[in-house]
Amino acid sequence: MTERPKLRGLGIGAGYFAPYQYEAWSRIPEVEITAVSNRSETKAQEMAAAFGIPRFYSDWKRAIDSERLDFVDVITPPETHEEICAYAAERNIDIICQKPLAPDFETSARIVENARAAGVRFMVHENWRWQPWYRKIKEISDEGTLGPLTHLHFLTRLGDGWGDTPYSPRQPFFRDYPRLLLYETGVHFIDTFRFLLGEIGSVYAQINRRNLQIHGEDACLLLLNFRQGATALWDASRYNEADTESPRFTFGELRIDGANGHLTLDVESNLRIKLLGKPSQDVPYERSNKNFAGDCVYFLQRHFADCVLSGREFESNGEDYLKTIRAVEAAYDSAKTMKIVTLG
Repeated sequence: MTERPKLRGLGIGAGYFAPYQYEAWSRIPEVEITAVSNRSETKAQEMAAAFGIPRFYSDWKRAIDSERLDFVDVITPPETHEEICAYAAERNIDIICQKPLAPDFETSARIVENARAAGVRFMVHENWRWQPWYRKIKEISDEGTLGPLTHLHFLTRLGDGWGDTPYSPRQPFFRDYPRLLLYETGVHFIDTFRFLLGEIGSVYAQINRRNLQIHGEDACLLLLNFRQGATALWDASRYNEADTESPRFTFGELRIDGANGHLTLDVESNLRIKLLGKPSQDVPYERSNKNFAGDCVYFLQRHFADCVLSGREFESNGEDYLKTIRAVEAAYDSAKTMKIVTLG
C-alpha cells in the first residue's frame, strides 16, 4: 500500500503562542511543517531550529510562493490576518488562523467570505473547547446525566494584569489593546459556552478597567441567555489573582446546574458531579498538564488534520465562529448602552 503524502504546512509567526502550535504539529504524523516565517528572520530561524523545521523566511509572501503547501497556520496579530488569509486563499491553500480573527466584526466577516468564495478550507484556532474537561462535560451533558442544563457560572481570576508593567513578559502588547478582556479572552469562553449550551439569544455585560496602565477593560461580568433556556455568567478579571500556582491551566472554576443536579470543575481540572439528594462523586477522565491547558492545542490541530484528510467539516469553521464574534460585539454594545442586546 502506498503511504499518503503528508499535509505540508507553513507556520506564519514566531511569537509567544507559536511554540505551542509548532510543538503540537510535531506530534501529528500526517503533517509536516516545512517552513516558518516571521518578520524577524532571527526569530524565524530560532523557531525552525527548535522544532526541526527545515526552512525559514522573513517574508511570508515569499514563503507561501516558495513552499509547496496544503495549508498555512496563521499565528500573527489580528490586524495582519485579512491580508495573509486572502493571499493564501487566492492560491488555493487551506487556512487555520489564530483568534481574534480581526480588530472588528466587518473585517472578520470579509476573511471568512474570502475563504468561502475561493473554495478553501478555513478553520479558526479556537482551542478552548478542546480542553479535555470541556470534552468530558459535553459527553456527560449529551448522556443526560444532569438533565437539561439550566445555568453555568465560571469564575476567572488570572492575576497577570496588576502592577506598573502588566502582562509582561508574555504579552506586553495587551497594554495597548483598546479592547482587551472580552476581545482577547472572553471570546474563548463565549465559544465554549456555545459548545456546551447551544446558541445565544441575548447578551448583557458590564466591563471595567482596574489597572489604569492599560487602555482596554480587564474585568467584566458577562451574562448570556441561550435559546434553549439556559443562562451563563462569566465573572472575570485579569487584575486579581486566583489561589493557585497555575491560573492558566483551567483559567478558573466552573459550576453547571442541571435539572438533576450539578457539576463542578476546579483549578486543578478535577470534575465532580452531585445529583440531587445524592453524595457528590469524582468524574474520572484522561487529561494532562502538557503543552497548553490540557494539551488542547494538539487536540484542535489533530481535528484540523483529520477533517482536511477526511473532508469532514471543522467544528470552528469561519461561519460558525462569526456567531461567537457577534456575541463579543453584542457584549461591548451592551456595556456601552447598559442594556440587554438581543442576537438575531
